[in-house]
Amino acid sequence: MAKQNVAEQFVDILARAGVKRMYGVVGDSLNPVVDAIRRNAAIDWIHVRHEETAAFAAGAEAQVTGSLAACAGSCGPGNLHLINGLYDAHRSMAPVLALASHIPSSEIGLGYFQETHPELLFQECSHYNEMISHPEQMPRLLQTAIQHAIGRGGVSVVTMPGDVASKPAPEKSIEHALVTTRPTVRPGDEEIDQLCRMVDEAKRVTLFCGSGTAGAHAEVMEFAEKIKSPVGHALRGKEWIQYDNPYDVGMSGLLGYGAAYEATHECDLLILLGTDFPYNAFLPDDVKIVQVDVRPEHLGRRSKLDLAVWGDVRETLRCLTPRVKPKSDRKFLDRMLKKHANALEGVVKAYTRKVEKHVPIHPEYVASVLDDMADDDAVFTVDTGMNNVWAARYLTPNGKRRVIGSFSHGSMANALPQAIGAQFTDLNRQVVAMAGDGGFAMLMGDFLTLVQYDLPVKVVLFNNSSLGMVELEMLVAGLPSYGTTNKNPDFAAIARAAGAYGVRVEKPKQLQSALKDAFKHKGPALVDVVTDPNALSIPPKISAEMVTGFALSASKIVLDGGVGRMLQMARSNLRNVPRP
Repeated sequence: MAKQNVAEQFVDILARAGVKRMYGVVGDSLNPVVDAIRRNAAIDWIHVRHEETAAFAAGAEAQVTGSLAACAGSCGPGNLHLINGLYDAHRSMAPVLALASHIPSSEIGLGYFQETHPELLFQECSHYNEMISHPEQMPRLLQTAIQHAIGRGGVSVVTMPGDVASKPAPEKSIEHALVTTRPTVRPGDEEIDQLCRMVDEAKRVTLFCGSGTAGAHAEVMEFAEKIKSPVGHALRGKEWIQYDNPYDVGMSGLLGYGAAYEATHECDLLILLGTDFPYNAFLPDDVKIVQVDVRPEHLGRRSKLDLAVWGDVRETLRCLTPRVKPKSDRKFLDRMLKKHANALEGVVKAYTRKVEKHVPIHPEYVASVLDDMADDDAVFTVDTGMNNVWAARYLTPNGKRRVIGSFSHGSMANALPQAIGAQFTDLNRQVVAMAGDGGFAMLMGDFLTLVQYDLPVKVVLFNNSSLGMVELEMLVAGLPSYGTTNKNPDFAAIARAAGAYGVRVEKPKQLQSALKDAFKHKGPALVDVVTDPNALSIPPKISAEMVTGFALSASKIVLDGGVGRMLQMARSNLRNVPRP
């Protein structure tokens, strides 16, 4: 049997860690690794058109599967292009291993062609970032990188010169069992005892949930029922906690709606469950706050805490719920449910008024129809900007759907590349990219990746010919919009020229049939929907806080424009409120 080189050993270890594919663009310093992948049946090389797409795709794959994903960039400019997608993966806590190949090891530090310093460039967007300078560092360094990415949830970067990748692997290298899953973390008895006392002593408790409640839906509902608590959520918590939730009071934050703000401010005790909610202007400063998080570095960095609980949300609630005293008083919960329904009633008018005749098309209408027509287990990838608004207010979670976006990093152009990674995990699962025209145009070259691999991603393009969110921010700040207009082509024609299905929609009555035909098409498809750039309105009263920081309005709703089925859900939950 021929002796392995370092590149072959590298690829074998990735396969053993469960990596199915590596996204990237080939290049000379990467050639040994790409060739090793070519000869390894366990891993596929996915050729994208831009390395930023590679990193976004790997991050999305990791979020969908919960397993390690990988991407790679060649030396210098190649791996430098990875950085934005890696920032997003890292802040989304997606386990991603990035290979940054490097110039010849003998030339490092001498200003060689394409020289950069990856060990410095990726420091802020990784848990682990080291260079393999000698074959003897393998496989321990790679194994350590994998365990950092999986164990801590985020990015590890391994830098490797191309000449080192071609060298023979050490004969007696130490390989050990790899950690490929994360354990649960149970809080200490003292913290559980103290939290139990605080819950028992409080008359009004509110739960505010983030993405850390993934897998804990049943436990949160059981706890909320026992203590009669309203349940609000942040944007990243929506898909995990809003469905089948009779205690739902909506979402807080810049895109918030409903009574979540009131519920978090009018309680005696606010319990933050698995959320690193960044907008502290929306958090109270005059109620007791407990935070439960599996990452101790998140505890207390957004608000002053009366109790910090280091633990997994599900395990914490499994310990806590049996011990707290049941509450029978529903007055606070019922009052918040009524406020929630009333708040939603007040913001649906923009969606319901002559929407089927409005040209350009209301984007709210597009999102609502898309929500109705998409599969029950669809994966939605959502561009940053106004599409975040439509996803937050119109996509209906059900426990099977996924919604992935650049919700923490806030990058443009994420929807298309994330859809690529999501689709590769299951070619039979419906993947819909809710793209904005600005974001889509930024990485439009990778629409060709859909065509090259015949990926059945459906791109629904909200085409308002503007950078809508930026324009709104300017208006709220009292500035005239400037530099926000896009002169766009017929994107559907471009899709057809590339060999995909493309259709342009300019009238509301065309929308349903266009989506239906696109969803039926077996390969990649793009639906270019011309939407109204003026769909959103500023609240009639703009406060000083809004002007200076987009903070709060009297109604706590910054963006008017409807809330889709959430009104129906709120009305349904009111049936649980006892009649006097």
